[in-house]
Amino acid sequence: MKFYDCSTAPSPRRVRMFIAEKGLDIETVEVDLREKEQMGDAFRQVNPNLTVPVLELDDGTRLLTTDACRAWLEATYPNPPLMGASPVEKAEVADCLYHISVDGFLAVAEGLRNSAKGMIGRALPGPHNFEQIPDLAERGRQRVTLFMDTLDAMIGAKPFVAGDFYSAADIDALIFVEFAKWLKIEPGEQHANLNRWRADVSARPSAQL
Repeated sequence: MKFYDCSTAPSPRRVRMFIAEKGLDIETVEVDLREKEQMGDAFRQVNPNLTVPVLELDDGTRLLTTDACRAWLEATYPNPPLMGASPVEKAEVADCLYHISVDGFLAVAEGLRNSAKGMIGRALPGPHNFEQIPDLAERGRQRVTLFMDTLDAMIGAKPFVAGDFYSAADIDALIFVEFAKWLKIEPGEQHANLNRWRADVSARPSAQL
């Protein structure tokens, strides 16, 4: 297997931490997004969508999204379960992942990609170029700020985002919080649940990757 990664990007980190929590050792190929290596002909042959992560299986199959990579890993290496163990847990994790993705990650991306100088003409990832829209940058920042409140409430008094078990929801929530720092937005003193949870999950070895 090969895992196409970028050490500075949040999306492949969602898989990188997942792999670490599974205790797996997978060959990694670093793709330098800052130098636009993903736009080159070599990587286009790997993923025509020009994005990471990519998980290349031993039979040559390439999984081109975070969701696909983690679905295969969970099915192939079920222990420890990171998408929930029981049907109810699986549903609860899926619920959390949806909100973290749509209201969290996409909001940060909206704010960042529509404002960062390095992303002029590249407001969306992929093979097509899109110009930045400043109003979307501001909307993204507002959405990120609101989701900090939502995530604090989502965690509540529970030890982990989806309940009393660590899951992919904790991976994604932690990466969202750190991704939001790119917009200079962080949890405040009012986010007691979020800050307590963040300190706990940040101590896990996978969080250092």
